[in-house]
This record gives sequence, C-alpha cells and structure tokens, in this order.
Amino acid sequence: QVQLVESGGDLVQPGGSLRLSCAASGSIAAIVAMAWYRLAPGKQRELVAISYRGGTTNYADSNKGRFTIARDNARNTVYLQMNSLKPEDTAVYYCNNFPPWNTWGQGTRVTVSS
Repeated sequence: QVQLVESGGDLVQPGGSLRLSCAASGSIAAIVAMAWYRLAPGKQRELVAISYRGGTTNYADSNKGRFTIARDNARNTVYLQMNSLKPEDTAVYYCNNFPPWNTWGQGTRVTVSS
C-alpha cells in the first residue's frame, strides 16, 4: 500500500479555483481506482471524485461540471482541479483508493470564504 500526501489547499474566495495534488510514495499505475474525498465540519466524509485506471471518471452530483480529477501515472500523482468554488466546498480533502484503504493521510484544508 502506497503512502499518500495531499497538498494545495488554501483559503479562497467564492468563485475561485484551486488545484489539489496527491503524491504517492510508489506507483499508482496498477491501482484500479483513485479518489478524492472530503470531510466538512459536522459532516461525514464523502466521496468527491473517482479516477479509474482506464480513464473513466465519476463525480459527486454536488461538484459535476466544477471539479476535474486527473491522474498522472508517470508522476504517481492524482490531481483535483476545483473551479467555481462555493462556501459549501469548505472541507479537508483527502485522496485514497476507491474503496478507501483503512489508512488516511493528513489531508489538505480548503476554505471557501469571502
């Protein structure tokens, strides 16, 4: 199981954009599905987006058309491009296998606020 380190979170105004990165300690090329999840205050962790090895992607309804997940197997990195951010996108974002492994990284905090 590879170790995953998330980065790129920041404070951003509503309507702004961020790109999150998830760097793996080893190869992700053979991993069938990598995903981004988020944990907002007072809520359960939820699935944000999935990137399958074959190229297919899936998104939660709440962020379809705004978020884009991409995996770079050569760099062992998974990205999440987030556009048109809303205050309700405020959360700590994590990457993990889909379905998730038991171990989670530190996550990266995204705050959307004016």
